[in-house]
Amino acid sequence: MPIFDYRFTVAAPQTAVSTFHHDTRILKLLTPPPMFVQIHSFEPLGEGSVANFTIWAGPIPLRWQAIHTQVSPSGFTDTQASGPMRFWQHTHRFRALAPNLTEVHEHIEYQYHAGLRGLFTRLLFNKPGLWALFTARKWITRRHVARLVANEAA
Repeated sequence: MPIFDYRFTVAAPQTAVSTFHHDTRILKLLTPPPMFVQIHSFEPLGEGSVANFTIWAGPIPLRWQAIHTQVSPSGFTDTQASGPMRFWQHTHRFRALAPNLTEVHEHIEYQYHAGLRGLFTRLLFNKPGLWALFTARKWITRRHVARLVANEAA
């Protein structure tokens, strides 16, 4: 089963990074063009909470349902209950490296469907595609968490 790991740091306390990622509205924000997300329902992030959404890859809709587990201030896991992949489990971890420096670790275990059914997801969710997506998410996270910290300090 393929595994994708991506780590980056954010110049902010772990609590600020965790608060940002626990806000269910950020899924739209963290999805860079040319993709966008349409939220159908998203329960407040908690143990067993469910999210139903569609990721639009250009004109192609990818309907997704995710279940959240291991929810804590240090992260959470979302597992695809139904969607375009044969298997998808994404673990988000936040670790304080210093009082104002947090490491974000994104760990994804995934598996494609065989044949034509999995062709599009092989193109979209391959390692270079995931690297590009999470590089964009790194910059988006840094920018928005910096604003969150600045607003709290004001």
